Amino acid sequence: MNGKNNLAIGFLSMGLFMAYGFLLIYLRDFAPGKEEWVNSYSIGKHFETRLAHVHGNLFALLNILIGYLLLHFRDRLQNVSAISGLALTGLLMPIGILTEVYFGLPPALVLIGAIAMTASVIWLGVSFLKMKNINK
Repeated sequence: MNGKNNLAIGFLSMGLFMAYGFLLIYLRDFAPGKEEWVNSYSIGKHFETRLAHVHGNLFALLNILIGYLLLHFRDRLQNVSAISGLALTGLLMPIGILTEVYFGLPPALVLIGAIAMTASVIWLGVSFLKMKNINK
């Protein structure tokens, strides 16, 4: 993995989480029982699904950015594959939120994804600090 997968999967997952936003709009505005859904705005499944939607798009965007940077600087950065893999693993966080909401699974995927994405961002930042000259 050198960043290409981050770009491709980042765009694909962003598209899916954007489409998921349409489901949330349907539940808010058109679904039977929409009043109950709207009234649970800051609690329960409604809150969790919005968290998944927002974090899914954020983590997709981070993968696009990380993928671009890894491709652009791959010859001058170390551990490109590890950073790439961690960023992709980060997508488990919003997926984990959805598996909690819809299947009642424990939050293990949420924690794994959050830790992986945080690690990839910090590792990439440290890698850029160690890089001697960015203008080569």
